[in-house]
Amino acid sequence: MDNPTALQIVWFTLIAVLWSGYFFLEGFDFGVGMLIGVLGKSDMDRRLMINAIGPTWDGNEVWLLVAGGATFAAFPVWYATVFSAFYLALFLILAALIFRGVAFEYRGKGLSEKWRKWWDLAIILGSALPAILWGVAFGDFVHGVPLNQAGHFTGNFFSLLSPYSIFTGLTTGVVFATHGALFLALKTTGELRERTQRLAKRLTPAAMIFIFAFLAWTYFNASHINDTGVVPGILPVGALMVAVAAVVLVQEGYFGWAFASIGASIVGITATLFLNLYPRVLVSSTNNAFSLTIPQAASEHYTLVVMTIVAAIFTPLVLLYQGWTYHVFRKRISAPGAEGETPVTTTSPVPE
Repeated sequence: MDNPTALQIVWFTLIAVLWSGYFFLEGFDFGVGMLIGVLGKSDMDRRLMINAIGPTWDGNEVWLLVAGGATFAAFPVWYATVFSAFYLALFLILAALIFRGVAFEYRGKGLSEKWRKWWDLAIILGSALPAILWGVAFGDFVHGVPLNQAGHFTGNFFSLLSPYSIFTGLTTGVVFATHGALFLALKTTGELRERTQRLAKRLTPAAMIFIFAFLAWTYFNASHINDTGVVPGILPVGALMVAVAAVVLVQEGYFGWAFASIGASIVGITATLFLNLYPRVLVSSTNNAFSLTIPQAASEHYTLVVMTIVAAIFTPLVLLYQGWTYHVFRKRISAPGAEGETPVTTTSPVPE
């Protein structure tokens, strides 16, 4: 097996960073969407929850587009194999994201309660399905899918539903819901904020338990498949430690620090998955020797050089713009008439 070149490692790392950023930012968006049916006791509550992520949710999805585009350009064989093996799962994710985006825009355009309830359901399902299915997909990357010696997928949709990958999906669902609750605790006021804080105090310990079980299972899975990558070390241990810290912080009322801790845990979990993949991009459950490696999946050297130059120019600009967006919309939102706060009106605005 050839060793990856420096540029191949750089782009494997950059793709890991892009997915980490996507799961951190879109994770709490998904969490807010999933919790609409739990925390939204009234139409006003649900509108405020949507307004909390209204200015940023579509910008957060750009991370997914860039991660997909970077994978296509830097590792076209990986991209093609994943779309072949995960076609139905990716179709479900894409459909859910489309309905979710449409729901954000159209929910406030009808006056009937039935109209809004249907779009609320689209937001809930459009948030929950990707949150879970992305976890299932990345669990399969590490656990393995049926690949033959030529690198072709030989299974079917149900081949992707191993116990490990399903548990990975449940973990991402619970962790994203927790991240969303903590985000709402920072963005809302009044009774909605109090309900959100109570829910966050219950969800954070559950997220910590799921993270611990997931990391432990990942370690044993790596040992079982005779892993040749990076064994769990400081990153997974750190991901667990910050999850434990989040439990303490949220009980003490430090919701901002708890939000940052769960976010750091999400980044640590994603990094752990990529470290266990290295030097592969997709594990074969048929035979570990059939796994798709970084050199096998990578583009030509010249392509990676051009991509590196483009990324070095535009990535800082994108990060500055998104940071500015979060700075502008940093204030809490509240219902009209609440003291000390100005209601934020974005998609599906709160009525005057």
